[in-house]
Amino acid sequence: MSGLMPAPALQASRINAKLGDAHILHDIDLVLPAGRWCSIVGPNGAGKSTLLKVLAHLLPHTGRITLLGQPLVTLPARVRAQQLAWLGQNEVTGDDLTVWDVAMLGRLPHQAWLAAPSAADHVAVEQALRATQAWEWRGRTLGQLSGGERQRVLLARALAVQAQVLLMDEPLANLDPPHQADWLHMVRDLIAQGKTVVSVLHEISMALHADDMVIMAAGRITHQGACADAATHRALETVFDGRIAIHALAGQWLALPK
Repeated sequence: MSGLMPAPALQASRINAKLGDAHILHDIDLVLPAGRWCSIVGPNGAGKSTLLKVLAHLLPHTGRITLLGQPLVTLPARVRAQQLAWLGQNEVTGDDLTVWDVAMLGRLPHQAWLAAPSAADHVAVEQALRATQAWEWRGRTLGQLSGGERQRVLLARALAVQAQVLLMDEPLANLDPPHQADWLHMVRDLIAQGKTVVSVLHEISMALHADDMVIMAAGRITHQGACADAATHRALETVFDGRIAIHALAGQWLALPK
């Protein structure tokens, strides 16, 4: 007899959201299975980042969201921060903080108030900095780093949380191609550990490496499906007005301009 299916990592029902007077998200229904990587794509202004912020409980909205089977709104902030890690766009962090201190911020949900970092915190931070190849600059300040280096440190902070679900908004910003490839391998490692990753990406060819894809336009989901499915490829080509075409090359899918 088969066992029960695990609860989705995230589930959203009838989500609507506004920014000021502008209605950005319209009746979003979404189920994100646990242990998979889902990329969210679409043209500029589609509402991708707004949706991710709503899923992270960072923006007001109407509707219902569950995280690992629990209503998100009822979870204590500390528990939510332990289970759900966030990496946003253009995050502002003090230039005088060291790389080590920034990564250690990811451990705050696991620490008692004003308590010193534990041995487990130190291990988690070292693992995160090594995973993002930022360990060698752990004593440097953010003000001494390039944009790409800063991005890797912020990624390390998110990894240090050791959350079951990671939400990443444009995680490849400022990363050169080799480090984009490193990020891809890191995500695959997280999925192999049973984690769930949801990422908003502009790099469509990179987004096609995910397990699943959510395609958005004008604040609505126009398609959700496996990245390998022909229907997903057609939906991608349609949402970008036929200006890209999806091709197979060496066992991978690529989005090429037409």
